Amino acid sequence: MGSFGGMSSENRALAGVLWMLVTGLLFVAVTAIVKHIGPGIPAPEAAFLRYALGLVFLVPMVRPILTARLTGRQLMLFSLRGVVHTLAVMLWFFSMTRISIAEVTAMNYLSPIYVTLGAAFFLGEKIALRRILAVAAALAGALIILRPGFREISPGHIAMLATAVFFAAGYLVAKQMADEVSPSVVVGMLSITVTIGLAPFAWAVWVPPTMTQVLWFLLLAAVATLGHLTMTFAFRAAPITVTQPVTFLQLFWATLLGYFVFGERVDIWVVVGGGVIIASVSFITWREAVRHREVLTPPHVATKV
Repeated sequence: MGSFGGMSSENRALAGVLWMLVTGLLFVAVTAIVKHIGPGIPAPEAAFLRYALGLVFLVPMVRPILTARLTGRQLMLFSLRGVVHTLAVMLWFFSMTRISIAEVTAMNYLSPIYVTLGAAFFLGEKIALRRILAVAAALAGALIILRPGFREISPGHIAMLATAVFFAAGYLVAKQMADEVSPSVVVGMLSITVTIGLAPFAWAVWVPPTMTQVLWFLLLAAVATLGHLTMTFAFRAAPITVTQPVTFLQLFWATLLGYFVFGERVDIWVVVGGGVIIASVSFITWREAVRHREVLTPPHVATKV
């Protein structure tokens, strides 16, 4: 299923687009499940259950982790990523219970913009004027969504701004580690460190979940894990510049889901602001491809829980 060596470039591109369409639907399903579970389970506990129950799907990654012989430096970096990702997923789960699905989806697109800034400040990557303007446009898109002074900015909005920053920080660390260890080790160590990191926060606010809630969280973990798998298939089949634009359909699907399933009104400013952010991320990715450089800016779905 994951082999695309015998395909023509056109068929590979189509396969990549189709896999990314499936990925987008799976990650929208993740948000729907979290929204359905609602605030009955505190955010830290909800995040912990998602990761703890998801460990069962990572059994094949145990052997690569044990044979990787990780150095002290690598363990420290994986721990650092675990800390920032722990904060990110708790804030993300909190936001999902406070603001609309469309707002969460649109604001999550800011993560690649923060990655661009982080790469410039911390990894020494040069940032051209065009990219600076694209970053400025994306931040303007965030202001369009939030509209400070014209409406109340809720704790959910503030949490999502921080979520995108922490996801971006985690991605930058993962980017460093991807050159040193296998992808299975990167993914497996993330799940282990985040589960450990979330445990004390979950314990502090623990509310005994019902069996129905446990089953929902198990489904959530399965759908999220499957989403990361199909995303990998998409990246193997086609270049990121082909697959990334498809991920932005998630904003459209999230808006429809919020309206028809959860009764959330369609906020045109969220759609407009999200569109501005999307255009900025797409421009940065396209410029990287034109210059034949490694694409550092991640696709939106790469930062998902």
